[in-house]
Amino acid sequence: MTTMTMRKPHADRPIEGMMAKWYASNTAEMMKEYVDLARRISKEIPQGSAVLEVAPGPGYFCIELAKLGSYAITGMDLSRTFVKMAAEKAEQAGVRVEFKEGSASNMPFPKNSFDFLLCRAAFKNFADPVGALQEMCRVLRPGGRALLIDLSRDARPEVVSRAVDEMGLTTVNRLLTKMAFRTMLIRSAYTRAEFEQMLAETEFAQAEIVEEGMGFEISMRK
Repeated sequence: MTTMTMRKPHADRPIEGMMAKWYASNTAEMMKEYVDLARRISKEIPQGSAVLEVAPGPGYFCIELAKLGSYAITGMDLSRTFVKMAAEKAEQAGVRVEFKEGSASNMPFPKNSFDFLLCRAAFKNFADPVGALQEMCRVLRPGGRALLIDLSRDARPEVVSRAVDEMGLTTVNRLLTKMAFRTMLIRSAYTRAEFEQMLAETEFAQAEIVEEGMGFEISMRK
């Protein structure tokens, strides 16, 4: 399979306006996931680390991580709505996080800028997935680590349904989320073999793919 077949047939599409507000409200019901992930990452990276989240949406992970230590945290999203929303939420929480507009395949940062990078539940939406991986590698410092968490296209329907049931969503949002997985998200996701092929086109020194629930955790080191 060539890189070109993995490119999306459309440009990157930011989530704006009312859709962004719905997404923020929906994911806020899963706040425990962000809290738990922030606590986990805070144990894995030193205080003072420069951290980038690619496509942070409303900024929940960045904000929770900022509460746990003296990290230099940046969130980069294509959506103006999310950048504005996340900055407001960080200010309300009394934490310092910088949110910037930018594309995953053309990040507005110099090379060797960050010690740790997270991309959660967004990679499948990028129009140029290999370009995004190459950019993640570029902006990391030597020895820096990236963690990519996303859906598998091979996830079984019953596993997805059970995972959504465990998200703690309201009845309406649970039904809407299941519909989104069934009609859009699964189709946009990648298989393990596709991830392996894309990673082979980057300069990451190490990459490990672990199947977790309905998706993957991919840990990469520069």
